[in-house]
Amino acid sequence: MKKDCGMWIHILSHKLKKRMDANVQSLGITGVQSRIMHYILVKCAEGPVFQRDVEKAFDMSRSTTTGILQLMEKNGLILRESVASDARLKSLIPTEKAVDLDAQIGRSLCQSEQRLTAGLTAEQLAQFLETVERMSANLEE
Repeated sequence: MKKDCGMWIHILSHKLKKRMDANVQSLGITGVQSRIMHYILVKCAEGPVFQRDVEKAFDMSRSTTTGILQLMEKNGLILRESVASDARLKSLIPTEKAVDLDAQIGRSLCQSEQRLTAGLTAEQLAQFLETVERMSANLEE
């Protein structure tokens, strides 16, 4: 059976998840948590970060994001602080533990990206990114 685009994307996603999980397992977090934690740390430098920001950046449902953030909070990686202007909003604050892990997470993310894109020219990579962006947009329509 010939593999179509959907099958290849599924396979690639599964392999990347396995590699990322293995890379950060010793840190006591998952690959998804590492990406979200890195995102929060980068975005906090620009201003407050909220759950809806994570949902939008990673194109995840509210329930999925809630589960991941609750586990990260339980594991001491983030705090949720109420916002004075709107009690319903909670700002995501990285803890010292998260800050301490960020350099290792950054290296892990960089290694994964380098491995993933090894042997690709800049043009091939640009074409791939353009293609997957269009495929994603197609699924939104």
